[in-house]
Amino acid sequence: MANDWRSLIHLEPRAGWLNDPNGLCCFGGKYHVYFQFSPDSPSGAGRKCWGHFESSDDMKSFDYTGIVFEPDIPEDRSGVYSGCAVIHEGKMHIFYTGNVKLPGDYDYITAGREANQIHVVSSDGIHMGAKNIILRNSDYPKEMSCHVRDPKVWIEDGKWKMVLGARTLDDEGGILFYEANDPDDWHFVRFLTRKDFGYMWECPDLFDVEGKWFLGLSPQGVPHEEYKFQNVYSAGYFRYEDEDLKGEFEEFDMGFDFYAPQTFIDKNGDRLLIGWMGIGDIPYTNKTTELGWQHCLTLPRRLSVAPDGALLQTPVVDYNGGWGSLSDDAPEFPYAVKAEVSEGASFELSIGGAKISYSDNVAMLSFEDESGAGRTVRKAVINGLKDITVIADKSSLEIFYNGGRYVMSTRFYPDTQRPVIRAKGIDLFIRSINKTEVRGFE
Repeated sequence: MANDWRSLIHLEPRAGWLNDPNGLCCFGGKYHVYFQFSPDSPSGAGRKCWGHFESSDDMKSFDYTGIVFEPDIPEDRSGVYSGCAVIHEGKMHIFYTGNVKLPGDYDYITAGREANQIHVVSSDGIHMGAKNIILRNSDYPKEMSCHVRDPKVWIEDGKWKMVLGARTLDDEGGILFYEANDPDDWHFVRFLTRKDFGYMWECPDLFDVEGKWFLGLSPQGVPHEEYKFQNVYSAGYFRYEDEDLKGEFEEFDMGFDFYAPQTFIDKNGDRLLIGWMGIGDIPYTNKTTELGWQHCLTLPRRLSVAPDGALLQTPVVDYNGGWGSLSDDAPEFPYAVKAEVSEGASFELSIGGAKISYSDNVAMLSFEDESGAGRTVRKAVINGLKDITVIADKSSLEIFYNGGRYVMSTRFYPDTQRPVIRAKGIDLFIRSINKTEVRGFE
């Protein structure tokens, strides 16, 4: 059937709405992927919960274990919002924001909202202990608005540390730093911002890769440009040195569908990233909504440091066989296509109605038909493109340029399960990908 857009290698709900990945970790010999989940509606209405996938075999198959958090206490009654997991002394410590919207005539920015940070301990990642409130509005600096959320916690030199995304009463986005000797007893350390860079910084993530530190975040309110910040909201990172932000903000992904990423360490000690392949408040649509579900997560991406100090993202996929020449027959999803690009060359690559092109140091992703469901054009300046790899699933494309130095992700909805691949100016090679088994759905 033409509208069979169920993902084959991307995690998505069987029904309802998925957004931010949360609590990503390796614990008890398994990988745990939590996600914000509205099970009652594909449009995000109803309960705001956490769903849970787990994998014991290098993320080649997953079990959906169900909803692990529901809004069931006064301090999270309007929603279980984003958070993280920390493994310590054989236990999983989960931290998340409990959202509360008080009844009344409020703007819910300066008044009427509670942002409660909550700590929960689990012995297996599925069965959760009591919800303990560790920070309330009164624990934030007085210049903060009611928008403080998305704790990311880690342990460094024996001390618990936390960053929270925030919005000030002057509509300035930034990060709140907290520290603790005990994960239930935190104290404020400092506020970090960069002038005139958005009104709210969501989903902060302070992490290291190969000994270098980065601050990942999803800022809202950054002015749009032709080649940068093209989406409603952006997601990227600053380099972080000497407790300060360095250099320019780099976007993780310049495609149509990417937001709220979170990183974690895999069993080999590598830093991986998973993002939400979606964004809130988009002017385009997702055709799976009419079938009862919406959104998926990106593939895990292994992070490394590029020669210029930026991050490289390499997709973690389970390939089947080696690279071969592309035949005239349209391939079956899922698959990867790749090409080497000669210096100064231009090319066009189409998968169904999705068109990927490069000319005059500008890469473009655009749609030539309704498969984009309202998506138009995204651009990126790439001086000296050398290679491209595209990971194609039934309703998504993840495009990696120059070994993952630049990335574009998008949902797409072709009118056939085997859209034709066409290329001009490059020689393509193709490789099949094993499907990801997801068990546990009714």
